[in-house]
Amino acid sequence: MTEEVGPGRRAAGVTARAAGRLGRAGSRALTSALGGRERTRVILLLASVLALASADTATVGASAIQLRHDLGINNTDVGLLVTVTSLVAAAASLPFGVLADRVTRTRVLGGAIVLWGAAMIWSATAPTFGQLLVARLFLGAVTAAAGPIVASLVGDWFAAAERGRVYSYVLSGELVGAAIGFSVTGGIATLSWRAAFVILALPAFVLAWLIFQLPEPARGGTSPLLSADAPPPPEPASGEGEGEGEQTTDAQRIARERGLEPDPKLILTEDPRRMSLITASRYVLSIKTNIAIILASAGGYFFLSGVQTFGVEFVTRQYGIAQALSTLVLLVVGAAGVFGVLAGGALGDFLLHRGYLNGRILVSAISATAAVVLFIPAVLTRSPLTALPYISFAAFALSAQNPPIDAARLDIMHPLLWGRAEAIRTFLRTIAQAFAPLLFGAVSDYVFGGGRAGLQWTFVIMLLPLAASAYFLFRALGTYPRDVATASASAKAGTGLGAEPA
Repeated sequence: MTEEVGPGRRAAGVTARAAGRLGRAGSRALTSALGGRERTRVILLLASVLALASADTATVGASAIQLRHDLGINNTDVGLLVTVTSLVAAAASLPFGVLADRVTRTRVLGGAIVLWGAAMIWSATAPTFGQLLVARLFLGAVTAAAGPIVASLVGDWFAAAERGRVYSYVLSGELVGAAIGFSVTGGIATLSWRAAFVILALPAFVLAWLIFQLPEPARGGTSPLLSADAPPPPEPASGEGEGEGEQTTDAQRIARERGLEPDPKLILTEDPRRMSLITASRYVLSIKTNIAIILASAGGYFFLSGVQTFGVEFVTRQYGIAQALSTLVLLVVGAAGVFGVLAGGALGDFLLHRGYLNGRILVSAISATAAVVLFIPAVLTRSPLTALPYISFAAFALSAQNPPIDAARLDIMHPLLWGRAEAIRTFLRTIAQAFAPLLFGAVSDYVFGGGRAGLQWTFVIMLLPLAASAYFLFRALGTYPRDVATASASAKAGTGLGAEPA
C-alpha cells in the first residue's frame, strides 16, 4: 500500500525547499558581493577568527550575574577575568608579530585556535575563581595570535585600493561574535555558565581545521586575490621607478603625484626582516601617525571592552528590563554596529579613490566624535525607548572608525613590517583595553557605590578615553600625508620584497 502524504508533511516539504532555495540565493549573492568564492572563503574565515575571540569576551560579560552568584565574586572580580586575559594577550602579541613576518601564518593561526578551544573547555571545568583565572591566563596567551596574523594576511591577500572595505567585512566578525556571546551563549549562561563556555569551544576546532586549509599568500601584497569583476591594476606612471615586487597603494600614489616629501630619517634602506624586535619597535613607534592611531584605537577599544563586560547588566538595571530583553536590545545595537563597520570602510575607500588623501583618517575622526556625543543622552536617560536610537547610532559611529584606520596604517608601514607593527599596536592598545573591565568594575563598586547609579556614572566617566581617541585622530590629519610618502619611499627601494632574507 502507498502511504498517503498528509498536508502537514507536504507543507513541511515546501517550506524546506523554499528555505533551501533562499539559502542558495543568499550564498550566491554573498559570493558575488565579496568578489568570488576564494575571496569569500578567506574573508569569512578571518572574520570568524575575530568573532570567536569577541564571543568569548562577551560571554564573560553576559555571565557576570551567574559568575558572581556561583563563585561568590563581585564586579571587580568579573572585570579581573577579562583584564588578565587581555594583559597576557598583550604580552604574547609581540612574539606572534615576529612570527607573522617570518613563518607560515595560516599554520600558526590554526594551531593557536586549537589551543583556544582547549582553553575554553578548561574554563568551563574550573571549580573555583582562582582556577578559572589561571585558565583565562592561558586563553589570553593563545588568542594573541589573531591581531598580528589577521592584519598581515589582510594586507597580503587583498589589494590596497579595497583594504578599507575588506577590513569592514573582517572586523564585522568582532560584532557578530559579541552578538553571539551576548545572545546565544549568554542566554545559555542564564542556565549554566559552564555549558556556555563548552558550546563556545566546539566551533573553535572546526575553524582551526578550515584555517589549516588556507594557502599562504605571497609577502608584500604582490599577488592579491582580485575580485572576479575587478579591472586590471593600473600601470605605474612613467618614470616612477617602481621597485620589484612593490604594490603601490592609492594613498601612496596620491602622495607621489602631489610631490609630498618623505621624512628622510625614516626611509628604510635595509631588509625589515633582519630588524630585531627592539629595532622594529623603535622604528614603528617613530611614525607619528602610527602613534596617533594606536592611541585612538586604545581609547575606542577601552570603552568597547567595558561595554562588552557590563553592557547587559547596565541595560538591565538602567532601563528596568529583564535580562532576556536587554540581550535583545544589545542585538539591535550590535546590528547597528555591523552597519557602521561596513559603512566606515566603504566611505574611507570612496574618499581615497576620489583623491582625498586624508579620507580614511577623516572618516574615523568624525565617527569617534559622533560616538561620544550620541552616548551621553543614551547613558543619562532611564527610558529604553528614548535610549535605543541614541545607543544604536552611537554604536554605528563607534564601529565606523575602525576599518578606515586599520586600512590607513597599512599605507604608512612597509609591508614586511605589517605583522610586527600590528603586534606593537595590539600590545599597547590591549594594555589599555585590558584595564577597562577592571576599572569599570572598580569605579562602579568603590567610587560610585555600586548598583544602577554606580554603573551609570561609570559609563559617563569612561566616555573621556573615547573623546581622547577623536582628538588623536584629528591630530593625525596633519601627519598622515608625509608618513604615507615615507612608506612609499621605503617600499620603492624594494627593501626585502621579492627575496628571502639571507
